[in-house]
Amino acid sequence: MINEDEKVVLLDEEGQEHEFAFIDVLEVDGERYAVLASAEELENDNDEETEAVILKIGQDENGEDILSDIEDDEEWEKVVAQWQELIDSEEDDDEEE
Repeated sequence: MINEDEKVVLLDEEGQEHEFAFIDVLEVDGERYAVLASAEELENDNDEETEAVILKIGQDENGEDILSDIEDDEEWEKVVAQWQELIDSEEDDDEEE
């Protein structure tokens, strides 16, 4: 089971390791997606926006959660739209306070 308090290490195209923190888990059309941000960027805590990475949460043959890229463009667009709605609603809540 994905634990939102955990950090995860992902490999980039060059095989470099990067540590990410879970920001949120979205559910779209019955599928789950992990929203991640660079742990380094979050720790620096500057005022710049942190870039999010969204990966699909699936399961391997042992029932363990695994993260994978979203390959389908339509699926990607739906997930990004849901994430953007969530961000916009949080920004609206912040402005009201």
